[in-house]
Amino acid sequence: MSDLFSKKQPTKGSYSAHDIEILEGLEPVRHRPGMYIGGTDEGALHHLAAEILDNAMDEAVAGHASQIHLFLRPGNFLSIQDDGRGIPTDPHPKYPALSALEVILTTLHAGGKFKQGAYETAGGLHGVGLSVVNALSDSLEVLVSRDKKSWRQTYAAGKPSSPITPLTPQPFPRGTQITFHPDPSIFDASLVFKPQLLYRMLKAKAFLYKGVKLFWNCDPSLLPENSSIPATETFYFPQGLVDYVQNLSHGATPLLETPFAGTLELAQNAGKIEWAMTWIQGQDASIQSFCNTIPTPQGGTHETGFKTALTRALKTFGDFVKNKKTSTITTDDVFSSSLTLLSIFIRDPQFQGQTKEKLVSSHVAKWVETTLKDYLDHWFADNSTTGQTILEHVIAEAEERMRLKSLKETQRKNPTQRLRLPGKLADCSRQTAQGTELFLVEGESAGGSAKQARNRETQAVLPLKGKILNVANATQEKVFANQEINNLVQALGAGVDQSFSLAQLRYERVIIMTDADIDGAHIASLLLTFFFQKMRPLIHHGRLFLAEPPLYKLAQGAKSFYAKTEEEKEHLLKTEFKGSAKVDISRFKGLGEMNPSQLKETTMNPEKRGLTRVELKDSEDLGQLLQFVEDLMGKRAEKRYEFIQQNARFAHDLDL
Repeated sequence: MSDLFSKKQPTKGSYSAHDIEILEGLEPVRHRPGMYIGGTDEGALHHLAAEILDNAMDEAVAGHASQIHLFLRPGNFLSIQDDGRGIPTDPHPKYPALSALEVILTTLHAGGKFKQGAYETAGGLHGVGLSVVNALSDSLEVLVSRDKKSWRQTYAAGKPSSPITPLTPQPFPRGTQITFHPDPSIFDASLVFKPQLLYRMLKAKAFLYKGVKLFWNCDPSLLPENSSIPATETFYFPQGLVDYVQNLSHGATPLLETPFAGTLELAQNAGKIEWAMTWIQGQDASIQSFCNTIPTPQGGTHETGFKTALTRALKTFGDFVKNKKTSTITTDDVFSSSLTLLSIFIRDPQFQGQTKEKLVSSHVAKWVETTLKDYLDHWFADNSTTGQTILEHVIAEAEERMRLKSLKETQRKNPTQRLRLPGKLADCSRQTAQGTELFLVEGESAGGSAKQARNRETQAVLPLKGKILNVANATQEKVFANQEINNLVQALGAGVDQSFSLAQLRYERVIIMTDADIDGAHIASLLLTFFFQKMRPLIHHGRLFLAEPPLYKLAQGAKSFYAKTEEEKEHLLKTEFKGSAKVDISRFKGLGEMNPSQLKETTMNPEKRGLTRVELKDSEDLGQLLQFVEDLMGKRAEKRYEFIQQNARFAHDLDL
């Protein structure tokens, strides 16, 4: 039996107790650095700096430090110094032979973030930050000043290389300074700290906490030639996140003059939330969130709570102002093109992994949503004008999202389906767009006459049923659900909005041909609104026209003339029909009353007809035009009433 327990050398391929290795102290960190800092690449290298900086920021947020200095020195040495309480240097009660300083630097999960009362909120929670930096540095020096005394100790590869030694005189009145050099046996020797990354990191921290000054110091020899980064700079931002948003949006034109921002104590006295945001047209959504000044690039529960609260508050406000389009908006619409900064300070947050890229504390989402609900409802009620601006922007984003969705669904169809033309369209036979025309007519009756009167080679006719949808006050979803608009878009084949392509237009000219009465003018105005809002390049390039059908026919024997207006009729009576003979005057109530030969002669024959080109003058301000169309065709009836009152004196001989 004793042979069973006799010591034997392991043979090849065996697996025994001899193969079980026990890593002690900081050896696990050096053996598997990726578990602690995410790898050994450039990002992991700079994570070392973030760990030390986060510890210094914890002192500031706790109210014990007001200044933090970062020094980037030649040889890839980095120093971070705060004026906080200083790491304790007295003997540790559990390990009397070691100072608390040495325990913190050489033991995983040792620190002041576990015990209640040492820190209300902190970014370094696992007690591994400083010890991991120590483990992955071939050289580290720590200086501590507290209780009017100073100490120094050095380390190499995570182990003390000198005893803790008193210093006189004190290098600084109070606080801690850590200077370290990343171990080139772990990080590639070509990897060095980049001034631009450290500079941005330090600046971001200054925005996140209003009560601290951060000092940037970089040896000039380390700065790239013509670098925009200075060798020294002081960061101090009294408005915090508001300053941050204004800094990030510099050079752009934000939707709001002043960022939408606030600071609130969380429900249940659980901590504090701060935010600042604005919207920039054409910019992709950007949300940067932080927990206890730690960046959370993958978001988390604090982002979820904030997004839910703001979306619900905006929908409530939209219902209050009776904007029916509010129902279409989603959270993605609210934050699309937004620049959002969100910072939360809470006790004992739970992060996903040591690199802390995502906050996973499940209760935080509810805390944030509950805290913001009443505040946001009151804010929108008290700031109605700004609220309307935000709401209209978000609705526009929702409509653009639905337009793109509709476009993608169309593109997914097979080519045969994409090229299918509406059944009511009487297309021309010419295969190219050159010389061709599409007549848009109202109703089947006018459509029937136009189809017989046209030149089949070059002229196409699309009858429209009644009055098309007013796109100025309809949701994007409703616009693209309208059959008449879909028929029109399919017939033209050029897309709409940003996807509109003049090169894909199937006809050289588009001609609106409606009755010469009030209803015809209304239909024409609805079509003009559609083209102005959805296919504006068609107007810019002079490809849209209004037909000029006659209103009267005057006949006397074999002689006949057509008049487009009352004035033209009177002129013809005086010039062409002199004498006492009776003149037969016929008034056309609609294009459908004309026989095909009359319609061809008066309105469709290029050699005899008249056309009015729809133009946008270069001198006209597009913003004013957009507002003008919105006033006349939008939802606000009072704007149309105001226009009628101002212009009623110019109207006469109305056909009512």
